[in-house]
Amino acid sequence: MSLFEEDKLRSLVVEGAKQVYSRGLVEAGEGNISVRVPDKSQMFITPTFNTYKDLEKAEIVHMEFSGMVLSRGRKPSSEYRLHANIYQARPRAMAVIHTHSPYATMLSAARKTIPVLIEEQVIFLGGFVNISDFASAHTQEFSKNVINALGSRNGTLMANHGCIVCGRTMKHAIKMAELVEKLAKIHYGATQMGGTVRISEKSCPMFIDEFEENFATHSNRILQCEED
Repeated sequence: MSLFEEDKLRSLVVEGAKQVYSRGLVEAGEGNISVRVPDKSQMFITPTFNTYKDLEKAEIVHMEFSGMVLSRGRKPSSEYRLHANIYQARPRAMAVIHTHSPYATMLSAARKTIPVLIEEQVIFLGGFVNISDFASAHTQEFSKNVINALGSRNGTLMANHGCIVCGRTMKHAIKMAELVEKLAKIHYGATQMGGTVRISEKSCPMFIDEFEENFATHSNRILQCEED
């Protein structure tokens, strides 16, 4: 990998980190952002307890999916294993963002899924937003539960932890992280007014092709528009 390519990937992580911070999706010392190194079992990821506001390219950690750190300086996010496991399970995923955005985290603590509420949800995320089974963070069981909860979709809530999304590009992943928080807020607000009315599965097919062609990161065409 050339220095130019490395600099570009580091810049993508910094850009993604600052974007989610400026949108209030994370606070200092929480969440993590990464990009895959094309055609390698490697990634660039935010360091542990990063401050976002002052994050610099030199602080971004280059590492193998196995956990071996290839750069000098900061240690990687303690949740690097989750990112690596998602990349290994999702060949088309090029960026992963984990946030602790308030409404999404509130629903994750309540163990509530988000049904299909708006068409945009199917186009970008692939359907309803699931909730993973609980497991201790940083463990293989945690990664397994998250990947199972993702199913064919691009984002899921993690029990009592927050949310995680993956995208074909960093811009896609940022959009999806924003969308999950917006949906969580809509879902919470609607429940205060008597409950949400989900979109029927029959109305989903017109949006499935766009999801599959432009945004899906899964390997197999298994789309669900409603909860199992």
